[in-house]
Amino acid sequence: MESGGGTMAANGAVSKDSGHERLHQLGYKQELKRDLSVVSNFAFSFAIISVLTGVTTLYSTGLKFGGPVSIVYGWFIAGCFTMIVGLSMAEICSSYPTSGGLYYWSAMLAGPKWAPFASWLTGWFNIVGQWAVTTSVDFSLATLIQVIILLSTGGKNNDGYEASKYVVICFHGGILLLHAIINSLPISYLSFFGQLAAAWNFVGVFVLMILVPLVATERASAKFVFTHFNTDNGDGINNKLYIFVLGLLMSQYTLTGYDASAHMTEETKSADINGPKGIISSIGVSIIVGWGYILGITFAVTNIPYLLDENNDAGGYAIAEVFYLAFKSRYGTGVGGIICLGVVAVAIFFCGMSSVTSNSRMAYAFSRDGAMPFSPFWHKVNKHEVPINAVWLSALISFCMALTSLGSLVAFNAMVSIATIGLYIAYALPIFFRVTLARKSFVPGPFNLGRYGILVGWIAVLWVATISVLFSLPVAYPISNETLNYTPVAVGGLLIITVFAWIFSARHWFKGPITNIDA
Repeated sequence: MESGGGTMAANGAVSKDSGHERLHQLGYKQELKRDLSVVSNFAFSFAIISVLTGVTTLYSTGLKFGGPVSIVYGWFIAGCFTMIVGLSMAEICSSYPTSGGLYYWSAMLAGPKWAPFASWLTGWFNIVGQWAVTTSVDFSLATLIQVIILLSTGGKNNDGYEASKYVVICFHGGILLLHAIINSLPISYLSFFGQLAAAWNFVGVFVLMILVPLVATERASAKFVFTHFNTDNGDGINNKLYIFVLGLLMSQYTLTGYDASAHMTEETKSADINGPKGIISSIGVSIIVGWGYILGITFAVTNIPYLLDENNDAGGYAIAEVFYLAFKSRYGTGVGGIICLGVVAVAIFFCGMSSVTSNSRMAYAFSRDGAMPFSPFWHKVNKHEVPINAVWLSALISFCMALTSLGSLVAFNAMVSIATIGLYIAYALPIFFRVTLARKSFVPGPFNLGRYGILVGWIAVLWVATISVLFSLPVAYPISNETLNYTPVAVGGLLIITVFAWIFSARHWFKGPITNIDA
């Protein structure tokens, strides 16, 4: 088998792309256009990880729980373990480069007896987790737009305009509509947007990490940035280890979504090599540039309680207040800070766009195997070889998930928690099957970890189990309806619904991945 796409064989004939050949061996037709390079594949995952999105959105959480220490060192801890999870996923991706990704891997690795249930469980955790990611990303953009409008009209202390929750949900719907329209375009256009998104994230990080602390008239000392531990969270939590763990959420939430490289493999040249490269490089580059962004912004932090105060000009949106104050203190106006927030907003827009791309490929593959209601409809591709119905389904479901914010932000946050925990459970399940049931039978692809595959796999599984427990802990004391962490309720609810659906219905008709050619 050739490792490159369209290479010339000895007899002068053009050999098939290695990813195309492997897909054929796995029993699937090539229905999507295989036009993405390794750079494009990397770009989709890098844009979904999007350090500008995750760090900006949850920087307040990091400041509140531990401050600089949990932000700066927590990023490296989460980053190292995320890379271990990514390495295990990359090894499996090399062997099974299909759009189904995780749920297909689970089916292949769990063995014939457990394959249908394993792929059913993994698939639903993966797809619901992805929808939750899109929901949270686009909702965070809608919230940031509201903050930009607030600051542009004078800020909270000068009667600036504060959009209601109904206006924010309208912003959210408009953003999703744009994402669905862009994702309805041919893959060549999406590839361009994906690479533009990666470039924007990369350049944006460097511009902001240098510009903001440079402009600020007051800067934190290196001692503050690298040693200050904030225990003043106002939530009745005093144990330093507990506080540090809660601060980790910012880093772990950011470092998700790199399964996009696996979901794009049926559209990637030499996917058995370039899919794994996309996963690993997107994590590695994100860790490095993300740390730079965190350091740059944290050097502009001098007064943590004020940044977290809901009565500041940005309404308690810490990073927006950092940008705004940096420019206002030097130039007497915060316009420069608002423009910097605009740079972040564009990055978040691209992140949501790439997230819908990944969602739709997962929905396409899952419905191709008959796992979703009305599967034949969601599996259809248009004349441009784009799974158009799956694109609009993903946008619609993400909008419906955001509607919970109108009733209760507690309920909305619980559901969005599936974006981190639910998605990581979906990451861990095929790795778990790889190191247990398929320990002896797994046939590695061109990219593999050799004899370290089992060890790396176990570390990955244990890390996911650890964060699943840690991020389910209460985030405030005393515990009440408003302060209870509903993450275990949301994730447990998804598990119960998925298992019950299997027991009472799906086990009778869902047989796992279905080949659509005679392999």
